[in-house]
Amino acid sequence: MPSLKVLALFSLTLLSQALATTIPETDYDAIVIGGGPAGLSATSGLSRVRRRTLMLDSGVYRNDPTRHMHDVIGNDGTVPAVFRYLARQQISRYNATTTMKNATVISVESINNGSYYKATDSEGLEYTARRIVLATGMKDILPDTPGVKEGWGKGIYWCPWCDGYEHRDQAFGILGNLSDAMGSVIEVWQLNEDIIAFVNGTNTPEQQQALAVKYPNWQAQLEAYNVSINNETIVSIDRLQDGSTDNDPAEDREFDLFRVNLADGSSIERGAFITNFPDAQYSNIPQELDLQMNGTKIAVSTNMKSNDTGVYAIGDINNDGATNVPHAMFSGKRAAVYIHVELGRQESLAAIGKRELSDKEREKEARRLVGSDLDELWKRVQEMKK
Repeated sequence: MPSLKVLALFSLTLLSQALATTIPETDYDAIVIGGGPAGLSATSGLSRVRRRTLMLDSGVYRNDPTRHMHDVIGNDGTVPAVFRYLARQQISRYNATTTMKNATVISVESINNGSYYKATDSEGLEYTARRIVLATGMKDILPDTPGVKEGWGKGIYWCPWCDGYEHRDQAFGILGNLSDAMGSVIEVWQLNEDIIAFVNGTNTPEQQQALAVKYPNWQAQLEAYNVSINNETIVSIDRLQDGSTDNDPAEDREFDLFRVNLADGSSIERGAFITNFPDAQYSNIPQELDLQMNGTKIAVSTNMKSNDTGVYAIGDINNDGATNVPHAMFSGKRAAVYIHVELGRQESLAAIGKRELSDKEREKEARRLVGSDLDELWKRVQEMKK
């Protein structure tokens, strides 16, 4: 562990150097790439403190197929497109220097080792900023089984908090590998008790072993919940009834109905399904920037910052373990706060650097800024590492 004296000298050196640097001239303070709940939240947070912000929105959203947003306080039951429209209207009031544009970003380049960044859209237009906020979203890798994509977000879903309540107490199905079935049962059991796990040929010794690692007593647990496993190959899923029109708004119920056609010639009807399908980054920008990954997600610190300290990753693309609208908005706001404060610190040091100071005077000014309380400095350093 470095001594406090070494830390202090190191901090003094950095501050002294910072006093001699200038802020790069860029089109914007921050560019937010993505206009879903996360990107809108970040744009709102930056706009309210009058940061020059550009939001570039490709018009592709992971939750677009769903009928309504749920478990979003104040917006429960709101259509996603309506939510985005209202958010844009609200943001437009805050800051005349904020721009929201429909455009697809195809590349982001770090300039001068992260001094600033250049984003290029599909029309070849370029924009520069001191910070980049990635809110580019994930994409679900759906199987080619006929009927799955057609029912996606409308009776076939992956989040019980988002869509489960409207299908409560219905005949229910789980789609995905056996190794994920028990987790889904635990998530939906309070909502649905008539459950069949359609594991599509994955009831193998390897899958059983993988499931046993997470749930050693999985067989007994499924038996206790009266959950049956169907291992037949799924040929197709037919929609028999559409909850978009067959519903009861007063009771918050949607009556979708599907028929699962199996390879042995049999068929089974279910009202709704929860899924366990893989996902992937929607954009290739994280790969271009060589961002550190944790599985399919971008590794971030608690302030949503990636290993490239000028690039923040928010919403479901990061690895902080949550994928829902409230989390997306939280992560966007958290990134906005850190960006504003971080840029403000740079600007305060640059303002001092504009004065005519000798090297000796600059070091003296740096010492004044650090102060003499080295224990407090050490605590701050440790907090920043968390």
